[in-house]
Amino acid sequence: MKNVGFIGWRGMVGSVLMGRMLEEGDFKGYEPLFFTTSNVGGKGPEIGLPIPPLKDAYDIDLLRGMDVIVTCQGGDYTSRVYPELRKSGWKGYWIDSASTLRLDEDSIIVLDPVNRPVIDRGLAAGTRTFVGGNCTVSLMLLALSGLFREGLIEWLSTMTYQSASGAGAKHMRELVTQMASLAGAAGDLLTDPATTAIQIDEVITRELRDPSFPSDNFGVPLAASLIPWIDRPMESGQTREEWKGFVETNKILQTKEPIPVDGICVRVGAMRCHSQGFTIKLKKDVPLDDLWAIVDKGNQWVKVIPNDKDSSITHLTPAAVNGTLTIPVGRIRKMLMGPEYVAAFTCGDQLLWGAAEPIRRILKIILEYLS
Repeated sequence: MKNVGFIGWRGMVGSVLMGRMLEEGDFKGYEPLFFTTSNVGGKGPEIGLPIPPLKDAYDIDLLRGMDVIVTCQGGDYTSRVYPELRKSGWKGYWIDSASTLRLDEDSIIVLDPVNRPVIDRGLAAGTRTFVGGNCTVSLMLLALSGLFREGLIEWLSTMTYQSASGAGAKHMRELVTQMASLAGAAGDLLTDPATTAIQIDEVITRELRDPSFPSDNFGVPLAASLIPWIDRPMESGQTREEWKGFVETNKILQTKEPIPVDGICVRVGAMRCHSQGFTIKLKKDVPLDDLWAIVDKGNQWVKVIPNDKDSSITHLTPAAVNGTLTIPVGRIRKMLMGPEYVAAFTCGDQLLWGAAEPIRRILKIILEYLS
């Protein structure tokens, strides 16, 4: 029986992964062993099976005994342990949610509903490092997988509206703290029917500009505002988050001719789920009904939403999508620039398809391959 080690299972992505694995009954057919960076000897998670006390996540000798290692511990851990483990001669399979190894020549970015043939070829060729992709890139590829599969996309601009959870757990808490601060500032005005909206706005604006407004993590207000910058700058003028769109898309798809992907990434005041607006340049004019059908058949999780107000505001929002695997795609229409230009909008849970779910699924694929 194969041994599978789990590291970083208590963090945000790790806890979502554990939840999905429990839902799907994934702790079967192998020996799970849970590691920790801070609580050696402690009690592991409840998985419906007896498990040993937590092991030291920095114990290379113990890690070498694993056939597969799954880590959601983050890039610092990967940078410290992975090279040392490989240098020791370990030939096992490393599955990682962090970005550290994504662009390594010997790694594959995993999103099996989109690139299962790439994964299968990699396994057959001896690839042993598999990494989850950028959350917005993964959600974009799932949403438009039908168009990519048909080879219809000449180029793509994606404008993202990314939630607080994409920045981390502390940022989620800070967003709620900011909301509470704004509600407290406007409290008396909200209960007075004689108060005008302009008066409320003036109070909110003063609160947002107050140096004491809680923004240690974001650096600026996000509640009642937005942040048009995510990650560090690149020489191109992009942020690294924007740069990933082109680089990771083409690595995931293993394209012979790279597809240009670019846009602007914006942080918005949603707690969870990333949304994206697309401008798509097709290689040819495709009738709108055919486009709808191609998108809808991209994979079993995509759901085309009719381009009307009620359907859009009901289904294309973080409030509707949070906690689900559904990838709704709507607002699909031809643009004024010409019949080859298409607009669309999507929303997806980035903690599921953008993080935990591809990791869960590649573990199953590898275990099936090894059986």
